[in-house]
Amino acid sequence: MVAAAGFALSGVAILELSVPAHAATVQITMRDLEIAPAAANAKVGDTIEWVNDDIFVHSATARNGDWDVELPPNKTVRLVLKKPGTIDYYCRFHPNMKARLTISP
Repeated sequence: MVAAAGFALSGVAILELSVPAHAATVQITMRDLEIAPAAANAKVGDTIEWVNDDIFVHSATARNGDWDVELPPNKTVRLVLKKPGTIDYYCRFHPNMKARLTISP
C-alpha cells in the first residue's frame, strides 16, 4: 500500500507554503490593586489586552518608555506589540502594582 501511494505521487511537485502564525491575545487583569499575571510572555505582533476590573483608574506604564496606557475603571485597552524585549511596567497611580512582560521575536 505504501508503494502504491508513492507511485501515485511520482512526478508531482509538492509545494510547502509558509503560513504565518496567528497572533495571540494575551490578557492581563488589574484587580484589587494587583496585576495578574505579574509575569507574562508574548511575541511581536501579539495583542496585549489589559482589563481593569477595579473601580480605580490604572495605567500600564513601561519603565523603558515603550508605552503608557491609561485604563479607566471597568474598561479594556489593547496594544499590539511591535518589538522584542523584557519590559518591566507599573501603574503610575499605584506604583506598588508592578509586572513584567517578556516579548520574543
